[in-house]
Formats: sequence, structure tokens, C-alpha cells
Amino acid sequence: MNILDRITINANVMKGKPTIRNMRFSVTQMLELLAGGMTFEEILEDYPFIETGDIQACLAYAALIANAKTVRKFAA
Repeated sequence: MNILDRITINANVMKGKPTIRNMRFSVTQMLELLAGGMTFEEILEDYPFIETGDIQACLAYAALIANAKTVRKFAA
């Protein structure tokens, strides 16, 4: 299984946002938890339906998205 197979895009789930395994838990939500300082262990404890591979898949997906030819600075 490719780690990115855990990331799904389904128009019927969260309006087509990238989610984890077709659940109502988006890649964005996971990245916000990580950016906020939560560890893998804390996330796994707080969200028992999440697996370590899900977190890794979100990071891999973010890396792919960030690997753009042109990067713009976003206004805060």
C-alpha cells in the first residue's frame, strides 16, 4: 500500500477536501494539530481512530503540495 492511498478526495465527504481514509477528518485538521505542537503520541491518544500511517500520509501529502514550482507568500 502506498502511504498516500490513505488520503482520499471524495465529493461526498467534507465537500471534496482531502481527508484521511474517507473519514470526516481532513488533512488540514491534522496539519494544524502538528503545527500547533501536538506529538504523534498525543494525536493518537486524543483521536483513537487515527493511525500512525495516517499522520505520515498527511505529512507526505503536504510535502507534495509544497513542492510547487512557484511559492507565494501568504498574507497573515
